[in-house]
Amino acid sequence: MGDPEDRAIVRNREALLSHGPRRLRSDALDIVEAGIRGADAGAGTRRLVRLDGDVLHVGGREFRLADRRVFVVGAGKGSLAIAAALDELLSERITTGVVVVKRGHTRQLKRLEVHEAGHPIPDDASVEGARKIAAVLDRAGKGDLVLAAVTGGASALALLPPEGVSLADVQAVTKALLNSGAVIQDINTVRRHLCQLKGGRLVARAAPAEVVTLTLDTAHPGMPWPDPCLPDPTTFADAVAVLRGRGLWEQTPEAVRRYLEEGTSCPERETLKSLDGLRSSIVYVGSPAGACDAAAAKAEALGYPPAVLATYIEGEAKDVGLALAGIANEIAERARPFAPPCAVITGGEATVTVTGDAGTGGPNQETALSFARAVCGDERIAFCAVDTDGTDGPTDIAGGLIDGGTAGRAARAGVDLAEALRRHGSSAALTRLGEAVVTGHTDTNVMNLRVVLIAATEGENT
Repeated sequence: MGDPEDRAIVRNREALLSHGPRRLRSDALDIVEAGIRGADAGAGTRRLVRLDGDVLHVGGREFRLADRRVFVVGAGKGSLAIAAALDELLSERITTGVVVVKRGHTRQLKRLEVHEAGHPIPDDASVEGARKIAAVLDRAGKGDLVLAAVTGGASALALLPPEGVSLADVQAVTKALLNSGAVIQDINTVRRHLCQLKGGRLVARAAPAEVVTLTLDTAHPGMPWPDPCLPDPTTFADAVAVLRGRGLWEQTPEAVRRYLEEGTSCPERETLKSLDGLRSSIVYVGSPAGACDAAAAKAEALGYPPAVLATYIEGEAKDVGLALAGIANEIAERARPFAPPCAVITGGEATVTVTGDAGTGGPNQETALSFARAVCGDERIAFCAVDTDGTDGPTDIAGGLIDGGTAGRAARAGVDLAEALRRHGSSAALTRLGEAVVTGHTDTNVMNLRVVLIAATEGENT
């Protein structure tokens, strides 16, 4: 499969380096690529899973395969890399399996079916994919082993709505929550109560087989992940509260309101609050900390002493951009809290609240535009924000790369950055300016990754 260090990630590098401070922008891309590689799900799987004769080692556990069937299921934007590593390692020892991936991210595997579905809005293929997963789980029995490759994105890609709730109902709720700017924790509180595989129910469906989940640690505070394979502390009442709190209850489809309200008084419908009595374990093959640490190591090697401020920062995308621009300005103008040259690295999940008519974009693209508007015109500064899975929002753009001269170039090109932010049309603005970062599928999905670079002198950046 090749050494991950040799794999090119940013596909439009030369276009991104055709303007602005070339060396600084190139260094920013190198650091971001290193961060993405640091959370590569396939590499993490190959590191933590090995086969020694008839003994399968997964993390710190051992499984004898001589008298055991092995099933593989999966869903999520990082699941294909995990499944591919398992397919390569176990080959004919896999009885059967299926992995559900975002449309366009597929490749053929020897023993596993790869099923494409919709994201971030589930579609008919998402329901079909969930049914295929359920069919595999239903085949597993006592003594068998189920390896579950489940990562971020699974909530949309594999959907098994409860009786009385349609796909269209779930689509409407998902769109409303995404447009409202709800944080991912709240979105998944609702979604896991509208799916028969989430909230630990994948593990329950596989019983009495044992389930080992290989996943990416997305580090969302207070949110259990992976949803299908862990007990769920939230309730139907919490899901109702999310929709009411966001002002979405009255526009929620009647079938969903009825199902959620009935669920508050039907304990048998609840997601699992404990996995006691079920055989299940979790192995993390990548994390935001790993991405940030790898980015920091690359920054150090390139001569930018790094500071990882936090591996998880959430909030409105434009506000995150403003805050990071303020830090960059302080460093450039007053050499505090760090002296140039330096790299400031953060991770996390930004959100976008959509009101009125909206264009096309995503949180990382909005973060980059907001940074460009607020940062001083110092060409010692560059900033790159990307979604580590390569798709920022409902787009094929990973994020944006800007520098201290971006705002000036935008003004000369007639691109109104303020209007682009107001209309949430960041994709068109970044594309026109040549600042849109394109990676394609990256084999991971841990978070947003943001890198601020400040060089010592402008002369070093040409």
